[in-house]
Amino acid sequence: MNHSSQRRMPNVFSKRLPSIVRSLLILGVFASVLLTGRASVADHYRVPTGSMRPTVQVGDRIMVDKSAYGIRVPWTNHYLREWAGPRPGDVVVVDPPAGGTVLLKRVAAVPGDHVMVRAGLVWLNGAPVKLIYDDHGPREVLGGRSHAIRLTGSPSLGPDFGPTIIPPRRYLLLGDNRGDSHDSRYFGLVPRERILGKATHVYYRRGHFVWKKL
Repeated sequence: MNHSSQRRMPNVFSKRLPSIVRSLLILGVFASVLLTGRASVADHYRVPTGSMRPTVQVGDRIMVDKSAYGIRVPWTNHYLREWAGPRPGDVVVVDPPAGGTVLLKRVAAVPGDHVMVRAGLVWLNGAPVKLIYDDHGPREVLGGRSHAIRLTGSPSLGPDFGPTIIPPRRYLLLGDNRGDSHDSRYFGLVPRERILGKATHVYYRRGHFVWKKL
């Protein structure tokens, strides 16, 4: 290699260096935005148990709207800005008060509600929550919408709960599979801060893409 070629190579590299650095910076910013978005705005979740059957199956992949109830400081449970809280019937992803695996549950009662659970069935403000029966079994009506539930499993369909009045910023969360769900009947009412987001759709089931609204 002649001396002129040796002189040109550092010059070429020095000219390319700013563009390489710029590309790396852009990639870093994009990765940071993506990770922050997953922490604060939207994410996905793989269902590990059958506690929400028949609505949700083991292995389903779920879209989660983490901004449904407010905007959080990324990677924390602290809100920067809150809006209306979870409503009865919402399916939510929750960090249980006792710690452990993140769970998928349904909001059964909200602050101010007088609630009790007997043999897997919910009573709200002095009246049993309405049940509708169709060819597939019972459907529970919460928040003006119905969803399928399972009333099979353990002989008692899980422990009873209440009666109690839900205090501010606390929620009663239940699984749709009442006889096989580790939920508020076991670990108590859940603080709003531990509700990580609202599950909106099943997008993947048994090897196929789907779009099932929750």
